[in-house]
Amino acid sequence: MQTRFNMPQVEPEGYKALLAMEKYLQTTKIEPLHKELIKIRASQINGCAYCIDMHTKDARKYGETEQRIYALNAWRETPFFSREERAILALTEEVTLISHHVSEATYNEAIEVLGEQLTAQVMLAAVAINSWNRIGIATNLMPAKS
Repeated sequence: MQTRFNMPQVEPEGYKALLAMEKYLQTTKIEPLHKELIKIRASQINGCAYCIDMHTKDARKYGETEQRIYALNAWRETPFFSREERAILALTEEVTLISHHVSEATYNEAIEVLGEQLTAQVMLAAVAINSWNRIGIATNLMPAKS
């Protein structure tokens, strides 16, 4: 599969707008490792190989374990994730699968565990990675073979 076109070259202003969102997300209260979990989980759901490759590598740089990365798509069935991480992952999944809506249970748990501001920031992080996933998938971005 070949990349269809280079988005930053074809539409630099739109691409810069997404980069501005990433810059903002760096200023939020979301822990760096949690940002990577958001990015990996949404990318798994969306099937974005490029983003999965990038963000699993980034998560390892922040100290994430192989075991947790391998179990991320089955996080509910493992004891590996904290209550805060579970709230983040549930919210990420429901924002990513938005046609099913964000349930009251997920929203209420996020508010209880994370508070309003961090819940809003997690939502924005999920929206951002979903945008990147859609660009990666639509343009056939492929990870480099290691």
